[in-house]
Amino acid sequence: MKLLVEFTYLQMLDVLTTLAFLMQGVAEANPIVNWAMDTGPSPMIGLVMLKFAAFGLALVCFAQARHKLLQKVNVFFAVLVAWNLFALILASPIFQG
Repeated sequence: MKLLVEFTYLQMLDVLTTLAFLMQGVAEANPIVNWAMDTGPSPMIGLVMLKFAAFGLALVCFAQARHKLLQKVNVFFAVLVAWNLFALILASPIFQG
C-alpha cells in the first residue's frame, strides 16, 4: 500500500509543478499531457483526468504484484518532480542576475 501512497503523492506534486510551469508561461513538454490538456473540457480537468488514468494503471500494477515496476515509476516521478523544482528555482528572478 505504501507504493500507492507514494505514487499518489508524487502525482500530486507533478500536477503542482506542471501548474507552476504553466503559470510561468512555459509550455508543457510531454506530448501526452499536452494532448490531455488540449482535449479535456479545460486544461486542468484534462490534466486531472490523465492523473486518474495513471492512478488506475498504478492500481493494476499493485493488484498484479508488479511492485518493482511501480517502485521504478515512483523513482522516475521523484526525479522528475525534483528536476521541475530545480528548474523553477533557477528560473526565479533571484537567479536571473
